[in-house]
Amino acid sequence: MTHTNPWLLPDGVEDLLPPMAGRIEALRRALVDTYQRWGYDLITPPLIEYLESLLTGTGNELNLQTFKLTDQLTGRMMGVRADMTPQAARIDAHTLRRPGVTRLCYAGHVLRARPEHLMASRAPIQTGCELFGSRDGAADQEIIHLMLETLKVAGLESIHLDLAHVSIYQCLADAAGLSRQTEEAVFDALRRKSIPELDELLGDASAGSAAQMICRLARLGGGPDALKEAGKQLHQAPPAVMHALEELAQVAEAVSRRFPQVSLGFDFCELRGYNYHTGLVFAAYVPGHGSALAKGGRYDAIGEDFGRARPATGFSADLRAMVALGQQVPLADENQKAIWAPQRDDPELLQVVAELRQQERVIQALAEDDVASARGRCDRQLVKQGNHWQVIPLEN
Repeated sequence: MTHTNPWLLPDGVEDLLPPMAGRIEALRRALVDTYQRWGYDLITPPLIEYLESLLTGTGNELNLQTFKLTDQLTGRMMGVRADMTPQAARIDAHTLRRPGVTRLCYAGHVLRARPEHLMASRAPIQTGCELFGSRDGAADQEIIHLMLETLKVAGLESIHLDLAHVSIYQCLADAAGLSRQTEEAVFDALRRKSIPELDELLGDASAGSAAQMICRLARLGGGPDALKEAGKQLHQAPPAVMHALEELAQVAEAVSRRFPQVSLGFDFCELRGYNYHTGLVFAAYVPGHGSALAKGGRYDAIGEDFGRARPATGFSADLRAMVALGQQVPLADENQKAIWAPQRDDPELLQVVAELRQQERVIQALAEDDVASARGRCDRQLVKQGNHWQVIPLEN
């Protein structure tokens, strides 16, 4: 039998220690307050649910990320959430069932079987917003603007926003009439932007055909000029493709107007969440972080699986990563040392301590405490002078 140290944690799972834990909590509070000011209601879904509910409409990608176990009460399979978006969709469609537009926000731990990259946590703290009940492009713009506002609250700068639209590939693939095997190979090559593989698979396609336009998608990514070039290269595409390009242009214009400091890019090979995204998708990046710090998109099909078809769009972000990378203002008391107070059964002392704790951090000494150990955390002390308790500098 192999013995391991009982204090070791699994790879990708770690403790949150001070002051990082306090900074994460401060950002969580600030973001929830921000979301509520935008009209989003806070939800707290359960950490664990029946598996079919967690994986509804999300495809194989989330299935591989989900820890699974058997419910000993019912014998049914359960899963620990790896993403809170399906839970928000279930709450909107089945639990709340509000008419019209519903705006929901959340902030909590998720657990993933595999980290997104080598340095990523398998237990990230996810925050985000979901907007249900509107197909209007203004809804997508609101979600993107709120995602960028999230990064702003976290003190993040030099933000790059990638925009894409899964309908472009969906429409072209349908129009090309590819066999299932070929379509799977094309999808994989396009997602990896493997131009040689795409040329091999579709190189014999006729000029102006949907198959040839799929080949062009891997060559079209880039900055704002890429969108104009896409319009030229895909002008013979089905109307739905041109409509998707128009949507991208409208969103890009709105973002540039409201967030001129954000750089924009277009990735026509971005097929993240292809199994459940139905339109616009987007991701925000910052220097020093190789993967998307916040991402989202439109997913109009999930609600139907919960008994209520609803258009939906939303985003999520990693709180821990935002704190690590951002320039958020430190906790109010992070650099301010505490007041050292004696432990006595004195009503006046207890009253003074209670009043001080409205604004200050006060540590009352226990039998095992001593002043020497307090000096690292305290710079003042509470002493009785005459008939009153006073705060004075802690003596060296």
